[in-house]
Amino acid sequence: MRGDRMDTGLIHIYCGDGKGKTTASLGLVLRCAGRGGKVLFAQFLKGRPTGELEALKALTQVTVLRGKAMTKFTFQMTADEKKETCQAQTTLLQKIQDFCEKHHPDLAVCDELVGACALGLVPEEQVIHFLKGKPAHTEVVLTGRNPSPALLDLADYVSEIKKIKHPFDRGIAARIGIEE
Repeated sequence: MRGDRMDTGLIHIYCGDGKGKTTASLGLVLRCAGRGGKVLFAQFLKGRPTGELEALKALTQVTVLRGKAMTKFTFQMTADEKKETCQAQTTLLQKIQDFCEKHHPDLAVCDELVGACALGLVPEEQVIHFLKGKPAHTEVVLTGRNPSPALLDLADYVSEIKKIKHPFDRGIAARIGIEE
């Protein structure tokens, strides 16, 4: 996907408290892959098996990377657990950087990287360094809650997904095929 179709890679942020940030990023994954683009889809903080990951396995032009899943909220972690979690999430960011430098994907999705930054699990300066140093044609999508002003300033697209109503508020757990 070079030439006039994608010679300038821009930065997207999908944020907010509503359902659909990951889903929106996956729509872009499908669009890019459907046009023959090379895609990196990386997930921070998540570890449960999901339907979208099963579907992505069928797309040979999509590479999936995942960090270590969080099993506790950060406020429940001991200092050692938080340090280990920070290391795992920062290692994933380094793998993404290395992949982009070596393979020059057309699209790189960093699902929940905004959330990892907001929680202090990934140094924001490292994310900014990655965004400023990415291959010029690589489009990057970051998802998650509470992006900082610095990340918002770097973004070319910012879409906020606002929760108005959600079944979880009535005690309905995540359902296979819809939320996972």
